[in-house]
Amino acid sequence: MRILRYVFVLPLCLFVGLTLRAQDKSVRPGINKQFENPDVKDFVGKFEGESREVFAKRKQIVAACKLKAGTAVADVGAGTGLFTRLFASEVGDKGQVYAVDIAPKFVKHIEETCDKAGVKNVKGIVCKQTSTELPENSVDRVFICDTYHHFEFPMKTMDSIHRALREGGQLVVVDFHRIPGKSREWILSHVRANRETVEREIVSSGFKKVGEESFLEENYLIRFEKVKAK
Repeated sequence: MRILRYVFVLPLCLFVGLTLRAQDKSVRPGINKQFENPDVKDFVGKFEGESREVFAKRKQIVAACKLKAGTAVADVGAGTGLFTRLFASEVGDKGQVYAVDIAPKFVKHIEETCDKAGVKNVKGIVCKQTSTELPENSVDRVFICDTYHHFEFPMKTMDSIHRALREGGQLVVVDFHRIPGKSREWILSHVRANRETVEREIVSSGFKKVGEESFLEENYLIRFEKVKAK
């Protein structure tokens, strides 16, 4: 049994390593250009309006993350801080929320609004295209909402998430259904991959699927757990 376990683990490690080394080119060049110098006020209107499904169902999404007091959670692709602020309230003073985003203006906005509101358990991190820049073994949950399709180097970014999660840590992914003939044209032109492809990429990055929710329509919500052998 021990020999068979090593035989299984070795190919998995080799596969992930080879995939990471092979991903030297962006899968969606320029998709994040709009965030180099974003108009924060404009994006607050876009991200925090009732017409956006994830905003309208934000309470259900937070509940699906199954956070507890004292939990350390990373909001990857935090944007204007919608879920960061909700998570901060959920995990309490003994918890920690990392607001991770590629746009320095977004991170600054989150830190300033949290400071004004007296929220002390939020820390901003400006990430890279290839890494979340989260400390190793620092979080119990990672949350990615309408952001996975913005990962230019998904395998490298997912590798950094795997390292950041503690043993038994979970990843919650919310993203758009991409279904030709059904999804809006904007989604078809903007979102790189369908749900099946996203699941396959995340599983190949050292995760296993452990659950999902069905209350969203335009989006899907899937929970993954970090696999020990990676």
